[in-house]
Amino acid sequence: MTQEKLALVQAELGRVAELNVVLTERPGHATELAGAALDGGFEAIVVYSGDGGFNEALNGLTEDVPIGFLPGGGTSVLSRALGLPHDPIAAAKRLGDSIRARRVRRITVGRVNGRRFAFAAGIGLDAEAVRRVDRMGRTVEGKRPGDFAFARAVVSELATHTGHMEPALEVKGFGRAAFAFVANGSPYTYLKRLPLPIVPGAHFEEGLDLVAPVRVRRRSLLPLALSILSGQSRGRRHTLYGHDLDRVEIVCDGPMALQADGEDLGDVDGAVFEAERAAVSVFV
Repeated sequence: MTQEKLALVQAELGRVAELNVVLTERPGHATELAGAALDGGFEAIVVYSGDGGFNEALNGLTEDVPIGFLPGGGTSVLSRALGLPHDPIAAAKRLGDSIRARRVRRITVGRVNGRRFAFAAGIGLDAEAVRRVDRMGRTVEGKRPGDFAFARAVVSELATHTGHMEPALEVKGFGRAAFAFVANGSPYTYLKRLPLPIVPGAHFEEGLDLVAPVRVRRRSLLPLALSILSGQSRGRRHTLYGHDLDRVEIVCDGPMALQADGEDLGDVDGAVFEAERAAVSVFV
């Protein structure tokens, strides 16, 4: 995000509303600012950020106030999945029109171990891929590596295991798996303009979807990687699948990485994913 882009975004939104602009200063600050906006009686909240900032703001949203998301990150999955263009100025123009017309959509959000997520969370492989992306560092604008990075990291993480992964967790009611993807919307991420529907059956108006490959074999490494990224792994043999769920409970054999909306939540021995149906009103 640059000052020039911020000024242009402000100009677009200023056409339709009186603005109070506050910049985040530290991790977790967006959660505090969203709560302060509610306490201040503001009629709407707009977050100009990447998915990490979107996630923080959602976790501070404790009342039914409409919220909008402008893409300011390397990928900005949520804003794009809600129909906004990747360019923040074009997105601000569209969002301004939506604010004026009060065009909102109620969406389901998820929770994992009590923390909200906007579109996806996972345990094992994709969380390790998030860590791999984090280690690449950020640009001078504070952005993490863009769309190609996550897809490359998933493939690299699979290769790290020499193409072989055995079941390492238990999805209660479903069985054992090597890792798990959980989503309340699709796509899971983007590869430039190409959506990667890793959990393709997930919809913002429904509950949670689960895709969890049981194991990875060396001989099937490449086909599995391609099927995961293209959203076709749910139909493969030896893949656990659940649709429109209210709750997914996972117990790990040992500590495993957990992520939500691309944010590393550390290692856990288990995770409880829950759907908050129709919980948030978003501008679209």
